[in-house]
Amino acid sequence: MLPSRLRERLRGLVGDAGIVDRREALLVYECDGYTLERAVPDLVVLPATPEEVAAVLRVLAEERIAFVPRGAGTGLSGGTLPVEAPVMVCTSRLQKIESIDLANRRVVAQAGVVNLWVTRAVAAAGLLYAPDPSSQTACTIGGNVAENSGGPHTLKYGVTTNHVLGVELVLPSGEVVSLGGAVEERVGYDLTGLVVGAEGTFGLVTRATLRLTRAPEAHRTFLAVFDSVEDASEAVSDIIAGGIVPAALEMMDGLILRAVEDAFHAGLPVDAGAVLLVELDGPAAGLDPQAAQVVALCTRRRAREVRVAADEAERALLWKARKRAFGAVGRLAPNYCTQDGVVPRTRVPDILRAISAAAERHRLRIGNVFHAGDGNIHPIILFDERDEDEVRRVLAAGREILEACIALGGSVTGEHGIGVEKIAQMPLLFSPSDLLAMTSLRAVFDPEGRSNPHKLLPDAKVCVESRAPRRQAAM
Repeated sequence: MLPSRLRERLRGLVGDAGIVDRREALLVYECDGYTLERAVPDLVVLPATPEEVAAVLRVLAEERIAFVPRGAGTGLSGGTLPVEAPVMVCTSRLQKIESIDLANRRVVAQAGVVNLWVTRAVAAAGLLYAPDPSSQTACTIGGNVAENSGGPHTLKYGVTTNHVLGVELVLPSGEVVSLGGAVEERVGYDLTGLVVGAEGTFGLVTRATLRLTRAPEAHRTFLAVFDSVEDASEAVSDIIAGGIVPAALEMMDGLILRAVEDAFHAGLPVDAGAVLLVELDGPAAGLDPQAAQVVALCTRRRAREVRVAADEAERALLWKARKRAFGAVGRLAPNYCTQDGVVPRTRVPDILRAISAAAERHRLRIGNVFHAGDGNIHPIILFDERDEDEVRRVLAAGREILEACIALGGSVTGEHGIGVEKIAQMPLLFSPSDLLAMTSLRAVFDPEGRSNPHKLLPDAKVCVESRAPRRQAAM
């Protein structure tokens, strides 16, 4: 229990509106989008400015209190779970886009700015912010930086780290440091690159300088319909091997198609085994030959139909169906867990077979909606958290899927991060020397281990072969 004098010191910094300490209100913060593990913080602090963030961390440093950074809470790996960290510092009130430099194509945005707001702020100038997680209408820049978020258009445009020029980082001591900045290339170590994807273990990002991208002149968006996920997977490899780099190349299997169509009535074929959502973009003059090639390649792999979005309204409806697929899954089961492994794209058929085998072995339903173009899979495991045996089977299936990704030459995460969910798999990817080097690097920024402790890197407390879900009783 935090001492009352500490609570009052923090209240004095951020005001009553910046403190959450009522029992029922704290339950809102017990988990992020990964709901299999939950813990309630003792106190949530919501600074309204970057300066207030620094002041709060200085007070916590004086008291040697561990803390958890949190943005919008849309993460999917338990990265905001308060593990031996009683205070949660939430950046959702840092909502200012501080400057827009159209000539140099950059924006300075505070950590609580919603991803989509950046593109909306510059759309009239023909620019956009390229990283587009499926949660982009809710997720915030600070969380995107922490997790190195991706999205459907990662295949062509890259993940968050490719679009961050610099960050302002408040170290756990409360010291404020500026890493990178408005200049495209800087000498010395790429400290900005270190912070992007560090999952809040180096401190708390309060501002980021973001690179803007010229909006493409034209799009061609297709829905290719297949009777099997194997045929759709082979078409993915053929498209890339043909020298085409689509802006996006997404797959949904039959289970997901039925849920999405029931929710959004987008005209999706509910009897299909899988569909590919393919988007080409760029100068209008060069798109038609590429489009014809994509249609031919899909047809060669037994696509029974290739639909072309006739206008922007049809394109928007297809993307609505894809980006809201996770929400539509709520029609299928009370709960679901989304995995986030990566395999070489040529091994997508193999990992889908492994996922199907895991589903059968553990008597579970698993749907697939994922970034097929870069092999970033998102198997969605359906379950009911009230059934303890089913929860155990979900955890076992998730571990097996991630181990299969590694065996196929891949990784345990592409964009959702490690958090608490995947710590046990880190030694499968990295040697003890590798992990020690990363732990030593973390200690440079946070020597006391107070910033988001027990996340990302294994330690004696959490790196075990199998863990029961963490459930902390409500306060």
